[in-house]
Amino acid sequence: MSDSFAKRPMRRGLSALMADVGVSASDMESRIPVAERVLPIEKLRPNPDQPRRTFGEEDLSDLAASIAQKGVLQPLIIRPDPTAPGDYQIVAGERRWRAAQRAGLHEVPVIERTLDDTEVLEIAIIENIQRADLNAVEEALGFTQLMDRFGHTQEQLATVLGKSRSHIANLMRLLKLPESVQEHLRQGLLTAGHARALINAPDPEGLARKVIGKGLSVRETERLAKAASAPNRDDPKLRRAKGDEKDADTRALEGDLSAALGLSVLIEHAAAGDGGRVSVRYRTLDQLDRLCALLSSGIDRDDLP
Repeated sequence: MSDSFAKRPMRRGLSALMADVGVSASDMESRIPVAERVLPIEKLRPNPDQPRRTFGEEDLSDLAASIAQKGVLQPLIIRPDPTAPGDYQIVAGERRWRAAQRAGLHEVPVIERTLDDTEVLEIAIIENIQRADLNAVEEALGFTQLMDRFGHTQEQLATVLGKSRSHIANLMRLLKLPESVQEHLRQGLLTAGHARALINAPDPEGLARKVIGKGLSVRETERLAKAASAPNRDDPKLRRAKGDEKDADTRALEGDLSAALGLSVLIEHAAAGDGGRVSVRYRTLDQLDRLCALLSSGIDRDDLP
């Protein structure tokens, strides 16, 4: 990853930005921001770049019932609508706005902030991760977007969101799975534990269907994936020196390279000697283009053997 991108400063600081609009981990756990005023519902418009496009019917109905009883407890974050003078754009809280309409409310509490388009998108992604009941794939995609588009690191996200770095890294690994397996995750047919067990399997799609059909536990899925991978371990050129499991240093190096490139990296040591193979998996042509650019920018031909 280029130094200019990796070290790019975060305009106001991610922690400061999130604390300002009350969606940081500490705010969520300790207090509810105080509304500055109330606005008519019809003066508010959804953010056209809202990353979350699907609002569950049952979830909205439950929230509307709660709002009908107790009102909107968490104020919406808004900014002046850049396309409609006199109206406002919702930065955070579209679910509450939709549910309030169902509950028959005419006004909602708001906090107004001056934010640019990039900050609005940043907040929208993090609010979804922090507040909404996202599935593992949606959460992983949110982390990836924050890192790819805004240059945030896993450590920064872990601090601001109150999550461990390993939680973020493990979820992002799920994006290495085929789209069909990710869809099983979205539908709740597989858990994140099941999916992690399938990541390095030779046929994750076929194994996923078997896991779902037989209702296998995570442990059973791990054993199934290990058995399916066994034939691939008989290649004498790439057989691992220490049994079936990679050593901790190799796994750590894979994780560091994967985090640095934003892509899945697999390291295989030859059974004898110091050689081996490093594999990088990309999901889109854009990712391949970015990888080629990163490799090209970091190569000094005078240093080549």
